[in-house]
Amino acid sequence: MKAVVWHDTGKISLDQVPDPKIQEPEDAVVRITTSAICGTDLHMVRGTMPGMRPGTILGHEAVGVVEETGPKVRNFNAGDRVLVCSTISCGRCVYCRAGYHAQCDVANPNGPAAGTAFFGGPEATGPFDGLQAEYARIPYAHTGLVAIPPGVSDEQAVTVSDIFPTAWFGARLAEAGPGDVVVVLGAGPVGQLAALSARMQGAGRVIIVDGNADRLETARLQNAETVDFNAEDPVEAVKDLTGGVGADRVIDAVGVDAEPPARDRERPGHDLWEPGEAPDQALRWAVEMADKAGTIGIVGVYPPGFGNFPLGTAMNRNLTVKMGNCHHRRYAPGLLSRIAAGSADPTTILTQQETMPGVLEAYQAFDRREPGWTKVAIELG
Repeated sequence: MKAVVWHDTGKISLDQVPDPKIQEPEDAVVRITTSAICGTDLHMVRGTMPGMRPGTILGHEAVGVVEETGPKVRNFNAGDRVLVCSTISCGRCVYCRAGYHAQCDVANPNGPAAGTAFFGGPEATGPFDGLQAEYARIPYAHTGLVAIPPGVSDEQAVTVSDIFPTAWFGARLAEAGPGDVVVVLGAGPVGQLAALSARMQGAGRVIIVDGNADRLETARLQNAETVDFNAEDPVEAVKDLTGGVGADRVIDAVGVDAEPPARDRERPGHDLWEPGEAPDQALRWAVEMADKAGTIGIVGVYPPGFGNFPLGTAMNRNLTVKMGNCHHRRYAPGLLSRIAAGSADPTTILTQQETMPGVLEAYQAFDRREPGWTKVAIELG
């Protein structure tokens, strides 16, 4: 089968690899029909998330059709149409049973203290081969697969594999509620859906901060007010829009690959696979934008070892800061039900659809943040 394979920092290729097989009784093999490229994949390619094992298949977002199941998978059959949750969880440990699937005690073979296991990540996460492939082995399939309701398209469902639940989780972490002013840092796919999620959770006003004009225009489809950090100081803009008070809630949907304003950049353009120049920029803006006693939710990716956070400022302003990897399996069924009922349509952020032969060029365009490349779905069947 064909798959997108990581070889080294900045080096990926479309390779022919062996088909996956059932290895454990709780496994399933899924024929992937639609996958997607995520900003987290770029962290691996750029090297800001270290520890990747050469030969690992990339990707952690997919929907498909069950081809085969192990003897302990009792809730799915061959032919079922399913979503694959991007984080891997056993479904039976104390953390999974409490809904904290990203902290499963069992799924990560590196041990209970190793943290989140997910597809297509570095060695510390498993590693597990990812989902940008024609077929994939799904461990703990009884938990990691979710049936797709009738009427929900592949394009809608693939957003629930990762980015929609992550966005929803970000709004929950920030405690978005009725009447709140919510600022979302980052108008990428997660930021766009965080704006939608904040609205769905009752926010009275949503402001998105980004420096990409194309993405800011897409953000207006979520009825968000927009701030271009290349055109104005975003902290001052948020203060002005809120009468000098600041935002009740801030969601960091950027992470370690943040870019500074154009006026502060050391290089004129964006070189392929280059990490962002301002790894703590989003965190600092979040602390400065939040009102006193406000809440910050962080779902942008920061790797282990990252140590820059304006702790003193946050403490002196009585801010609450929550963060973490999303518990996808906890939120996926409910979000699929909302889509099926017509109360949410996350496909407004899907701006490109590619077939597997064009996936490497799609990675490059996505990395450069070219106009019209907010979120890329890969069609495989």
